[in-house]
Amino acid sequence: MSRTLHSTLRVLHISPAPLALRRPALGALAILPHTVHYSGADLAELRRAPECDVAVFDATSDLTWAPHMAARLEAARLHLPLVLIMAESGLAAANQDWGAADYLLPTSGPAEVDARLRLALRFAPAPDLGPELITAGGLVIDESSYTATLHGQTLELTFKEFELLKYLAQHPGRVFTRAQLLQEVWGYDYFGGTRTVDVHVRRLRAKLGAGIESAIHTVRNVGYRFDLAVSEAVPELQSA
Repeated sequence: MSRTLHSTLRVLHISPAPLALRRPALGALAILPHTVHYSGADLAELRRAPECDVAVFDATSDLTWAPHMAARLEAARLHLPLVLIMAESGLAAANQDWGAADYLLPTSGPAEVDARLRLALRFAPAPDLGPELITAGGLVIDESSYTATLHGQTLELTFKEFELLKYLAQHPGRVFTRAQLLQEVWGYDYFGGTRTVDVHVRRLRAKLGAGIESAIHTVRNVGYRFDLAVSEAVPELQSA
């Protein structure tokens, strides 16, 4: 929805800090009439965020997240323009490949913040209106219904098994460490060990069935890679 020049904006303020340590990175937002919603940076929390017009990300103390936040918003299906809040010392590192619509200093005044947030609306990414399907060989993953089928037969997956399979299938051929998978699928607020990744991979392989379970490859001393070769054989599916 387009926003008029004088309308109130809905701002999603994202911080990578733990909940107890999160602080507003833009003092001007407290003065402006905009509605501000706060969120952490992990996918699970972003997916629970309310509908907003623009996202601002606090990169004042740590630039590690900054290059990946635009892609993370898309992964969370939040089609919002991104404004990065950065310390002056970090501006030299900013790169157009980060996908940010604009940058702000934490000391920016209300007039500048308001103007830049409104200008950023021009760069809102277009939502993907196509089918939310991921396909690989005979595997079809439907994000909208949280279902997965293999050669037309439904796979009985738990929520985390589905999320893990979906994430791996979205990045075919890419190797992920267990720590990366734990971060992306379980989120930063998960305190369990990486052993849970191995357990879920083992269960997924069992449910994918003979001949297809090897689609989730173990990369020795590193982690896992998804690579499903197209097979003409219909494997025997395993029940949950």
